[in-house]
Amino acid sequence: MLPSAGRTQIVNLSIPGRIARRFDDEIRFFKGWINGPKAVGAIMPTSSVVARSMASLVNPASGRPVLELGPGTGVLTRAILARGVKPSELVSIEHSVTFHTRLQLDFPGVRFIRGDAFDLDAALGELKTSRFDCVVSGIPLLNFPMTQRVALIEGLLDRLPPGRPVVQFSYGLSSPVTPNGASFEVVHHDFVLRNIPPARVWIYRRGGPIG
Repeated sequence: MLPSAGRTQIVNLSIPGRIARRFDDEIRFFKGWINGPKAVGAIMPTSSVVARSMASLVNPASGRPVLELGPGTGVLTRAILARGVKPSELVSIEHSVTFHTRLQLDFPGVRFIRGDAFDLDAALGELKTSRFDCVVSGIPLLNFPMTQRVALIEGLLDRLPPGRPVVQFSYGLSSPVTPNGASFEVVHHDFVLRNIPPARVWIYRRGGPIG
């Protein structure tokens, strides 16, 4: 079931307001795609349905910040905040200058970092030793070699308590990260038809069920 906090916030928005925001997101998305199609890695912005499914795995009562990767137009960011995470407790890494600049305007209080998620220590800086509740990722992993994908997941899980997830969506039938010989397991969380194209949400974790 989708989190009530996220559902309530979406329902309270006027229909014209939702359409205008969606249109604005799409314009920014296509500008970002033109500037760097490999970094964007999709043909349409992520739907709010996918974003709410991913954000449902966040525990806002954990006392730890949430790490977001590849926020893009802010669809995932919005869903994480609607889940109950305070803006000051959300750290978000975005590689695109265009997206990063606009995100800072749209979500004041969120700690947006312009950096490379595949170089986490450099991107996080003084936060590189921090422990996070979970990771919500919109990075187009299929655009990168498998060795890089596995290394990314391993590095992210090093920053989480046992059982807490790295949450990733993808358009393929199978997980974008193959855990052969890795220290983590992969769990299929959701299949969302209301996205173009339909998307699957995957969980990567160590140490058993999500705590």
